[in-house]
Amino acid sequence: MDETRFSEFADIEEEADEVVEEPPLYKVILLNDDYTTMDFVVGILEEIFHKTPSEATQIMLLIHNTGSGVCGIYPKEIAETKIEQVHSKAKNAGFPLRAVMEKE
Repeated sequence: MDETRFSEFADIEEEADEVVEEPPLYKVILLNDDYTTMDFVVGILEEIFHKTPSEATQIMLLIHNTGSGVCGIYPKEIAETKIEQVHSKAKNAGFPLRAVMEKE
């Protein structure tokens, strides 16, 4: 094997050894308010966050009793999209439901 071909393999091996970093993750958190119905919150959790009815009810009760609850953990762009979906659906339904994100 000539030295040029060996050099090409060494370059490929170096590229393969590079570590790919995972993107930072963000928690999407729903905030309690005095106007949004519990049923609406459960529906949001099922539709946007793909929770089972049981999981959605548990998270809704956590939000109701403590003031906030984590709905999921996602890369930044997905978290932002989910928050936009929550705000849009809440606004269309006439509710002030808010969602925020914080770094995991």
